[in-house]
Amino acid sequence: MRILVHGLNYAPEQVGIAVYTTGMAEALARMGHEVRVVSGQPYYPQWRVMAGHKPWAFSRCTSAGVEVVRVPHYIPRRPTGARRVLHHLSFAVSSFWPLAWHGLVWRPDVVIAIAPSLIGAPVARLTAALAGARSWLHLQDFELEAAVATGVLRTRRWISHLASRFEQGVLRSFDTVSTISPQMCKRLIAKGVAAERVTEFRNWADADVRPLSYLPKVRAEWEISTPHVALYSGNIANKQGIEIVVEAARLLRHRRDLTFVVCGEGPKRVEIEALAGGLENLRFHDLVRKERLNELLALASVHLLPQRAEAADLVLPSKLTNMLASGRPVVATAAAGTGLAHEVEGCGLVTSPGDAAAFAAAIERLVDDRALHSEMSAAARTRAITRWSEQAILAEFETRLTEGRLDAAELVR
Repeated sequence: MRILVHGLNYAPEQVGIAVYTTGMAEALARMGHEVRVVSGQPYYPQWRVMAGHKPWAFSRCTSAGVEVVRVPHYIPRRPTGARRVLHHLSFAVSSFWPLAWHGLVWRPDVVIAIAPSLIGAPVARLTAALAGARSWLHLQDFELEAAVATGVLRTRRWISHLASRFEQGVLRSFDTVSTISPQMCKRLIAKGVAAERVTEFRNWADADVRPLSYLPKVRAEWEISTPHVALYSGNIANKQGIEIVVEAARLLRHRRDLTFVVCGEGPKRVEIEALAGGLENLRFHDLVRKERLNELLALASVHLLPQRAEAADLVLPSKLTNMLASGRPVVATAAAGTGLAHEVEGCGLVTSPGDAAAFAAAIERLVDDRALHSEMSAAARTRAITRWSEQAILAEFETRLTEGRLDAAELVR
């Protein structure tokens, strides 16, 4: 098949959506398909263009059997709500001509749009129409609802209404719409997408992440001497509610056997560092290179996965997959019955969003109860292998893609 992918984020970005869009495209190329990608310039999570790339230039390269066309777009240094809209809109506009050319000349068999950015999805849908191809929209999160719920985007009611109508129109226009959890699939159906067009396409754990039998070198490099580490790794933005990690570190500052580590970048890092001022048991570090991801995750005695209540079932944090693969238990914040609570059950402890005391108590319990820690560590690794296998997920996706027929009654379960 000829497969055209339209997605803002792509390698060499090493976190977030880019990891899965890149993994999907390269896997399809290995399976024998001809794959092309139209993407933006790499900028995430630093929100500045990476070295060797220019924000206002077109470029083309081939990587791992995938031809990648990069288009220019606006990258806000401080990504406020309005600036994010311009960011996505600029990508939609600049990607129009490369997509149209591919639709008219290359003529793909299927066009896959990755959201975010939903603003650019209509361009991908138009390309599919020009080529007479099937259209597939994959949602990593419900970006509009999440932005409004977490305060990133503040709009008047009539603007929110128009945006919601736009979202519904886009979702209903695609032949197939996929997302990453059963709860999010049900939300798609509630938004009016026909059940037979909805399917689950989960994110996956990095195959190179696994439990280590030795102390990771990063422990010595970062001069961590305590026997236990509570680790948060990933983006530092509004959806995470990472303030609770600082509050928990403050509540547990009396413990001399525990260090909190926040490893990541994002628009809220400066604010969070200021909030943590004076806490000797909390360290901040930049993201490590992908080849050191396994070593970083092995640093944790306990993984921390905060999420704001407002973001429940609007997004399933992709970082969970590798946390589980590392064979360490997770302490997450989520309401009962949400997708995140369901995924963590048996592999860690779940506390109510915003309850710092309960969050801190759960960390202490896992650190102090060696039997519980061992049991949940083993369960986490098993869960990653059975539910988050990269090979199995991508093989199933390729089957659905080539068959072009979906059984929603089976897939949305």
